[in-house]
Amino acid sequence: MLKTRFFKTYLKESKQIGSFTPSSRFLVKKMCDKINFKTAKYIIELGSGTGVLTKEILKQAQQNTKIFVFELNEDFYKLLQKEFNDPRLILINDCAEHLRKVLQEHQVKEVDAVLSSLPFTTMSELIKNNILDAIYNVLKKDGVYIQYQYSLNAKKLIEKRFGKLKMSFVSINLPPAFIYCGVKD
Repeated sequence: MLKTRFFKTYLKESKQIGSFTPSSRFLVKKMCDKINFKTAKYIIELGSGTGVLTKEILKQAQQNTKIFVFELNEDFYKLLQKEFNDPRLILINDCAEHLRKVLQEHQVKEVDAVLSSLPFTTMSELIKNNILDAIYNVLKKDGVYIQYQYSLNAKKLIEKRFGKLKMSFVSINLPPAFIYCGVKD
């Protein structure tokens, strides 16, 4: 059911969605392995889609962790509202460019981790740069940024902010994906 809905939304909004199917559990696990859930107080997820990654974050996060989930697509946002009823979760129907503003509204200065499913290949250079600047600015020192992509196109852009990235590859995903992991100095 969710896969069908995801595919239909992709056909309608392919530039905004970036893939025709939700992330595999293998991709989700590999992304979450890079976070210290025992100490993370604030986590941001960008581009939640149908909530596959969100479920795993909620499963591993502590009871006092706040999780900010940004989903720009209205259909997916409404689905997430119906799907999740957890006081740790703060759903935001807005662009990731507005990270700092949203965090300020919640009296949060910095976050431990940002996990992103945003399709950088379909975005303008200006929006990509604005989002990456926002991510870097809200991360605490030693905070982690985890981004998956289906190509290496965004690697240099991310390295401008985070320096050398730790890279991994998940072949058991449609399509196969690269995971970038950057740590804020």
